[in-house]
Amino acid sequence: MVYSMTGYGKGNAVLNGKDITVEIKSVNHRYFEYSSRMSRFFAFLEDKIKKQINETVSRGKVEMNLAIKSVEQSDTVVEADLALAKSYYDALCKISEELGLDNPEDVMAIARYDGVLTQNKSEEDAQQLAKDVSSVVAMALDEFMKMKTAEGEKLYNDVMGRLDTVESIVKEIETIAPLRTQKYQERLYQKLQTILQDTQIDSQRILTEAAIFADKVAVDEETVRLHSHIAQYRDILRGAPRQGRKLDFLTQELNREANTIGSKSNDLEITRRVVDIKSEIEKIREQIQNME
Repeated sequence: MVYSMTGYGKGNAVLNGKDITVEIKSVNHRYFEYSSRMSRFFAFLEDKIKKQINETVSRGKVEMNLAIKSVEQSDTVVEADLALAKSYYDALCKISEELGLDNPEDVMAIARYDGVLTQNKSEEDAQQLAKDVSSVVAMALDEFMKMKTAEGEKLYNDVMGRLDTVESIVKEIETIAPLRTQKYQERLYQKLQTILQDTQIDSQRILTEAAIFADKVAVDEETVRLHSHIAQYRDILRGAPRQGRKLDFLTQELNREANTIGSKSNDLEITRRVVDIKSEIEKIREQIQNME
């Protein structure tokens, strides 16, 4: 099972006189990073919502938006700080008197000064509201995970196909690699024959040189490890979800073995195939960066 780190889900319900809407969206991120947008009046719900989302989502940059509206009577109370308003008024009267101006600001103007009027929520049933919000978060998470699962299936199919391609190219290298020693031996014999002409050529010396060359350019260990890494890759993709970090490591190992083959090879056909392998590995790397 593979999940994409990209997803979006929305939940909405009217519960106990409250119209509750929750939106959850995420983009790629190496770790779990959470942020939210909600009224400060509902800040006490923050930790519970974050924990609920984190129980479902392990990686990704997640943003949660919460909106709560009353569908019955207003639950907002406007209160006036009369002492502060009088203080503003007295100060304005003093300025008016000193400067010889007309009457100071009226009531509406004074009400705009900072702190004169404040909005406060009436007492909420915090436990009931938390329960209702949690149920709507669950609705949003359900839609969110459906999208992540659908996107994850596309990633899974793409990576599996690219692993098949890499394995096929590795098998081609395993077929080509042994022929290099024979070609090297033939080239060495022809070169010595040209140089020495009629002089007897030491066949044993040629065989020794060919053996040294074969040992130097052998890539058997690298191709065996590539097959092993590919098998592990498939097992992880088919197994438990949320294995992104393991896949990161295996991708590095695939690239390491391909680089080693490239550095050992002095054969154009093998070099071309190594380039093809590295191209596929890079595309795989891009895809697993989208996996949770």
